Amino acid sequence: MSLRSGSFPRTFHASLQLLLTRRFGTFWLASLLSNIGTWAQQVAQPWLMLSLGASPWLLGLDTFALGGPGLLLTLLGGVLADRADRRRLIATLQSIQMLCPLLIVGLLLHGSIQPWIIVALSLVVGVTDALSMPSFQTIVSTLVDRRQLPTGIALNTTQFNLSRILGPSLAGVLMASIGAVGAFAVSAASYLPFIAVALWILPRATVQAVAPAEGGRDGPPLAGARAVLAQPALRGAVLTVLGGSLLCSPLLTFCPVLVKTVFQADVAQFSLTVSAFGAGGLLGGLLLMAVDPARDRRPLASWAASGFAAVVLLSALNPWAWALPLLFVAGGLAMTMANASANAWLQSQAPAAIRGQTVSLFMLAMRGGTALGGLLTGLTVSAWGVREALALNGLLALLALAGVRRGWLAVPRPTLAG
Repeated sequence: MSLRSGSFPRTFHASLQLLLTRRFGTFWLASLLSNIGTWAQQVAQPWLMLSLGASPWLLGLDTFALGGPGLLLTLLGGVLADRADRRRLIATLQSIQMLCPLLIVGLLLHGSIQPWIIVALSLVVGVTDALSMPSFQTIVSTLVDRRQLPTGIALNTTQFNLSRILGPSLAGVLMASIGAVGAFAVSAASYLPFIAVALWILPRATVQAVAPAEGGRDGPPLAGARAVLAQPALRGAVLTVLGGSLLCSPLLTFCPVLVKTVFQADVAQFSLTVSAFGAGGLLGGLLLMAVDPARDRRPLASWAASGFAAVVLLSALNPWAWALPLLFVAGGLAMTMANASANAWLQSQAPAAIRGQTVSLFMLAMRGGTALGGLLTGLTVSAWGVREALALNGLLALLALAGVRRGWLAVPRPTLAG
């Protein structure tokens, strides 16, 4: 990490100063509150589905419904981020999403909730997420300059992983006291502060006039994405995130299966395990805040992704329930450092005119890979068992990421940024 004497506290302090600015600090807090609600729902939802009799394959299908639309729509979301009014786009699509947990709350109170309804609503969230997340991911770049972008992304990563601790913990308390309805109600309410802050922070018009050759507003659709993928040093970041998401993220999807069927534990153990993943992610984000923003993030992203693959393999082989949260701490740290480093690398190297399409490639690799990985791993879990399926994923991920790393780290920094 190149933490020479005195560099760690100076870099870390500079990162915290950005958090104290009015616009970035308010955005950070609103995002934290929103993500707490999201994580509360993500803990409650698979446990609710298992309680309703859903199979592991149906859990995988629910994950695919949430992330699968990204395979088709995320690149379109990137074009919208570059060309449309991001302020209106985020507010409209997030408002539609808010209706989904509200509907689940109503159905739970009525006693008529069914697994297929949850999957259908996940599809609605998946579509709106795919179209809005590239715009959301570029908000940081509108609040900080290019030099501060890695620091801004690291700070955003810390709030995301802090919510990964607080959200599951809150969900565990609510589910043990008033039931899953409490977690879904919190999720619905958490949309409000983020929508309000997004309307305040983002200007009414965010589109820039750029040359067609740059793939901006007047260029061919997806020209910016093609320009990014044409650069081997940037393409390697996308492939690294894709490999980790496709093969390693199913560890989180099938965590409730591990906890409930393998270790015969309850929702408290499940909540603790998910919170442990968030704690590791928070630690990873804090460590990234101490990394020099000018540092080449490629080795860090690549080796951290391989570390996540190793955690998946060890979790599959682990025979002790008490060790699972410890492994998830390591997994959260590794995944966060891998994905945040790859994201910072991509955004800092891409021209502002195509940053939305650049982010959409990152989101496509991360969310689309997670969705497809959840669906495929659901099949192998149903056929062979959760331990065997995750062990296979971990081995394949180690091999695939080693192959990507060999080519990615061999090329010099790209000249795409301008």
